[in-house]
Amino acid sequence: MAEEVKRKVWWASSVNRGDEDRVSDDGIKRFEVAPEEAGERLDKLVARRLGVSRNVARRMIEGGLVRVAGSKVTPARKARDGERIEAQLVEEELRPEDIPVPVIFEDEHVLVVDKPAGLVVHPGAGNREGTLVNALLGRGIEGGEESERPGVVHRLDRDTSGLMVMTKGQEAYSGLVAALTTRRVKRVYLAIVVGKGLPETGTIDSPVGRDPANPTLMAVGVGKTAVTRFELVHRATEYAMLRVHLETGRTHQIRVHFSAIGYPIYADPLYGKPIPGRRLWLHAERLAFVHPVTGELLEFESLIPSDLREAAHELDVSFPLDATLPFC
Repeated sequence: MAEEVKRKVWWASSVNRGDEDRVSDDGIKRFEVAPEEAGERLDKLVARRLGVSRNVARRMIEGGLVRVAGSKVTPARKARDGERIEAQLVEEELRPEDIPVPVIFEDEHVLVVDKPAGLVVHPGAGNREGTLVNALLGRGIEGGEESERPGVVHRLDRDTSGLMVMTKGQEAYSGLVAALTTRRVKRVYLAIVVGKGLPETGTIDSPVGRDPANPTLMAVGVGKTAVTRFELVHRATEYAMLRVHLETGRTHQIRVHFSAIGYPIYADPLYGKPIPGRRLWLHAERLAFVHPVTGELLEFESLIPSDLREAAHELDVSFPLDATLPFC
């Protein structure tokens, strides 16, 4: 009993609907879809029944922690009267971990880190440890309404390295979210794409959202507005190095956009071709923003990591791995 009281879980604030909403000893919450709930999206239904945000419910469903009649489902699936739903409950309380992460800048409001490749930014369904958030909890990251994402205002994919800013309070969080929304945060990436004939500059303007055929992936032509600008840094025989400017920040935006125009990121296992022993060639090289509290303009740059340098050299020795362009 004492152990049950101590455990903090995502469903802790759920509304009591009777015995069926109690949690079993194996940590699974089971409930039945009521007649008035039939036709409702599962992510919306699960969010209400478990007392969590819709984003958390969606990630739980996508992570296989929610099942209907024992089968995995999608967040958009409509609930049916009388269906039995099972939700595997996960601990909510996060623990700080000793994970090395280079801190480039830090004050009482924000910190800028150089995220290593292979590190997930924040915990999610089925993944509560070993993230950037766990690594930085001891530095006081705060801000936002989701407990598993304190201080997270933007993200990098697990295998993307480079610069990120995180916050230590709600004032800084709100200010940076507003700046991102109005496109006042400059985020510049270096990428190597596969293919010939890419123009020296260009803009890719196409919505990005969940792929209707495979919700675990993203696709163009659906979802929210997404704009990516690029400029050529160096053209090799079969590849091109680009400097990529994000106008918006949709999930997998750069990867999806360049794949859609026929120039996938090198070694991208989802939207291009996986290369054994290599990660996708994408690095968040530059970051600039006005400090959300002090008003000071802050600019940062991250050098290309050694593994990407080695991969680029193998592709073509002509790539200018030490070259830099003016910040723009």
